[in-house]
Amino acid sequence: MTLDLADFTEPHAERPPAPVPVDWAAVEAWLGLRLPDDYKRLADRYGPVDFGEYFWIHVPCVEQGRFEYGEWLRETHREARIEARELPEDARPPLHPAPGGLLAWGTTRGSDILFWDTSVSDDPDEWTVVVHHSGAIPGSGLRPWHRYDLTLTEYLRLTVRDSWETPSPPGPLMGPLPGTLARTAFLAGAEPWTPPAPVEPRLTGAERRIALETGSGLDALRLLCPPPSRPYLGDGTWEGLFGELGTRLPREYVRLLDEWGAGCWSGWLRFHTPLRTGERRFVTHVDDTLSGYRSLKAEYPDDFPLADWPGPGGFLPFANSIDGDCLGWLTEGEDPDGWPLVFWPRHAAQGPALESGLIDMLLAWQRGRFVTPGLCAWDEEDDPVEFAGFGAWDDRAHW
Repeated sequence: MTLDLADFTEPHAERPPAPVPVDWAAVEAWLGLRLPDDYKRLADRYGPVDFGEYFWIHVPCVEQGRFEYGEWLRETHREARIEARELPEDARPPLHPAPGGLLAWGTTRGSDILFWDTSVSDDPDEWTVVVHHSGAIPGSGLRPWHRYDLTLTEYLRLTVRDSWETPSPPGPLMGPLPGTLARTAFLAGAEPWTPPAPVEPRLTGAERRIALETGSGLDALRLLCPPPSRPYLGDGTWEGLFGELGTRLPREYVRLLDEWGAGCWSGWLRFHTPLRTGERRFVTHVDDTLSGYRSLKAEYPDDFPLADWPGPGGFLPFANSIDGDCLGWLTEGEDPDGWPLVFWPRHAAQGPALESGLIDMLLAWQRGRFVTPGLCAWDEEDDPVEFAGFGAWDDRAHW
């Protein structure tokens, strides 16, 4: 007799599960795979669920601003692919859409990721579970990846038991967990998900070569990261900013900001709004950053060696990351066009001044070729054309 989830579970009293319609033919065509019948029955009956108050079982659905099934799969598989590089090359599991690759179906409150091993069989009902554990789990030893000779429903059934001592398959097993099914809290408003339609490549082959290989300077950067039609710089003037600072800024910075304006590069590196007047103007960000730097330097002088602006050769920041790293200049000499760039990493040791100028540095970084401690970097299998980009701000931005 086939084991059914309903045999060992019950709806949560306060957050009962609720189904979300799924077009399985469309989903499976998009994946290029048939999915296990027990998973489809679970989704059709319960929708996205919090199982046993610990597992989040994801199904094809979407909630604006929070979750999109296709994006979740893409990001989950990318992170797992990067994690797998810690294993010897011949032991790294392939990830979907590679043939026979692992396919994610859920996560846990401990950030473990749950997959099917699609290489087991051409019949998806025979796919077995693989778990990537993010932390210490009893019995895990040093290996974070564990394979189980259990289907999804069989695996969940063994987590609903009376004690840790219950016989279990080799490797760490979650639980014991309560047999409850609750609507996933962060998907309370989930709606049906429609697989995205195929899109034409943004760049032609010739444009791609220019953007990633043969082009240089602003011409290549425009192809890789198109500037906005209306860049936002603020309501002031460059002359006004230079007057407030007591110095002009490097010409290539002005050229870059005149074309792209304030905004965030690749969702990570934020360029402050240079010409805003009032409370949150450029100098405000400089003062706030340097105040924090001085405090850290007073306590850990060896770890924070930069002088602070406006002292000779002082650090003058103009951008920061979402992780708290800062990019700026060392104001050495009277000619701002000769100021070297320096990156102050939030979670790494301070490195030397960068050898390239701002535009060349941005282009190399967006191409995935520039690495310095603390700087967000693409994975070796990431397509720079997909990950490079610029998000423009407007007068509502706080930066």
